[in-house]
Amino acid sequence: MQKRFTQIFLTNKLMAYMIAIIFFLGSMLIAISVGTVQVPMLDTIQIIGAKIFRYPSHVDPMYTNIVINIRLPRVILAGLVGASLAIAGAAFQGLLRNPLADPYTLGISSGASVGAVLTIFLNISLPFIGRFTLPFLSILCSFLTILLVLLFAQKIERSMKVETIILTGIIFSSFLGAFISLMIALTGDELRQIISWLLGSVSMRGWDYIQIMLPFFIIGSLLLLVNANELNAMSFGEERAKHIGVDVQRRKMLVLTAGSILTGASVAVSGTIGFVGLVIPHLTRLLWGPDHKHLLPLSLLTGSGFLILADLFTRTIISPTELPIGVITSLIGAPVFAAILIGRKRKERRG
Repeated sequence: MQKRFTQIFLTNKLMAYMIAIIFFLGSMLIAISVGTVQVPMLDTIQIIGAKIFRYPSHVDPMYTNIVINIRLPRVILAGLVGASLAIAGAAFQGLLRNPLADPYTLGISSGASVGAVLTIFLNISLPFIGRFTLPFLSILCSFLTILLVLLFAQKIERSMKVETIILTGIIFSSFLGAFISLMIALTGDELRQIISWLLGSVSMRGWDYIQIMLPFFIIGSLLLLVNANELNAMSFGEERAKHIGVDVQRRKMLVLTAGSILTGASVAVSGTIGFVGLVIPHLTRLLWGPDHKHLLPLSLLTGSGFLILADLFTRTIISPTELPIGVITSLIGAPVFAAILIGRKRKERRG
């Protein structure tokens, strides 16, 4: 009876969406309310409601300033980054037919990191862009990286098989990682800034960074969501997908481009944050199944809530000092991922 109940529960997609939405909204509310200055949750809801629906708020102006100008943009940015990495990870795992794949597999993160580190190292400031030079060049370098990876993979093998793309991505990631290490070794006063950025953070970013991130998030997420059926087909193999009428090459390019947009934009605004795109889609798939029509949006919501809570942890655990969010996600993600791998191996032995 218990087994039957569990099976019904896990296959109930409505329940899955309800849990994911409650987790996401609950994470947002807790993260906005909790901090050095505690803002009552009812006041938080009233402040946000007054801002959205434009009615007068009678809450303490100090609370309003903390919520609207400090915590809300930080929480939204963390949510966007977590959602982007998780949905991109879910798509890459389906496309590459490898549950261990994540948005960093193709060297996109390394490419975006090179753009950011070069900007800091050379103190580059582009005309008309100013302080947005770093995210702009970071996104640009991520696009160039995926283009080079795909061109190189096509030169090796015209059909661009999954294995070839993965190996090419690893080659580029290693090379770009070495290039970043070289710049770190040569840098002087900028060392602390570079290391801090590479460890990942969403603090002191503000609404401007959300405006930078949002268009890329919408475009990348929509591209992946409209290709959910094709991802389902390709997850069973490219040959099988071709037999049922999927234009594998075109769809593969669309998914890779969308994942690159999301990963590049995330790295541009927050630095390198690992394990979100690896663990969250994997856990979501284990709980709710591999159907990408549901896996993608559920990963998006869960990844968003997870990174919001991780960021809350970074700023409260040893307050007033903040830990890098990339360190926290790795500390949480690595043991969870190890537990998942052990569980899979045990299941395979029993099966």
